[in-house]
Amino acid sequence: MAGGWEAGLLLSGIVLLGSCVQWLTGMGFALVAVPALVLLLGPAQGVVLANCVAGVICVVGLAGGLREVRLRAMVPLCAAAACTVPLGTWLARRLPEPVLLACMGALVTTAVLLVMRGARLPSLRGSGGAVAAGAVGGFMNSAAGVGGPPISLYALNAGWTVREFVPNALFYGVVVNAFSIAANGVPQLSTPVWGLVVAGMVVGGSIGRWLAGRVPEKQARLLVLLLALVGGLTTLGKGLWGL
Repeated sequence: MAGGWEAGLLLSGIVLLGSCVQWLTGMGFALVAVPALVLLLGPAQGVVLANCVAGVICVVGLAGGLREVRLRAMVPLCAAAACTVPLGTWLARRLPEPVLLACMGALVTTAVLLVMRGARLPSLRGSGGAVAAGAVGGFMNSAAGVGGPPISLYALNAGWTVREFVPNALFYGVVVNAFSIAANGVPQLSTPVWGLVVAGMVVGGSIGRWLAGRVPEKQARLLVLLLALVGGLTTLGKGLWGL
């Protein structure tokens, strides 16, 4: 993989698509990209690459909205994530690959269905809900590369507006991906492949920003969730097939 141009271009295309939908809809990089990255690179490398790219996207996205972050609300979310990230890493390193693929596929599929349904859960309200969402998000981010859905559900149940949610979700993404990278390391890719990944991220972000405002947000979000659902089910199926 590290030296294969065809695989490198495919990897760049996956990152490009994920970055595009992230900038287009404000969500979706991990949901769309992680299943494909895991199938291409394997669970370990796919997750750490997703952590790296998602972290960079969150840093760039947060640059203009740092003042809008509710730091007091972020403390329990981020502190809980710090406690569960090592657990997710530990478990992912010990599970056989087919089991890990099945678990990742199941997590992505369940997360997408919950977000699509807009689940109202009393347990995700207040400080206890923040701790629960942060803990689950940290575990999922380090184990499966997908840590955003629990935070989306927490924000929904806390009554946050979209304007309130975006900068806080980006802040959480910066922190939890930093924790995950510290626990998981960085992917072992060659310099040319890293160049293709960066190019995919830049081009995808540019396309996403250009499409924003030109594509109805509701339809774009639905497309993102459907793509993520297909990816989650495919990963789940590959894992179950290998058992």
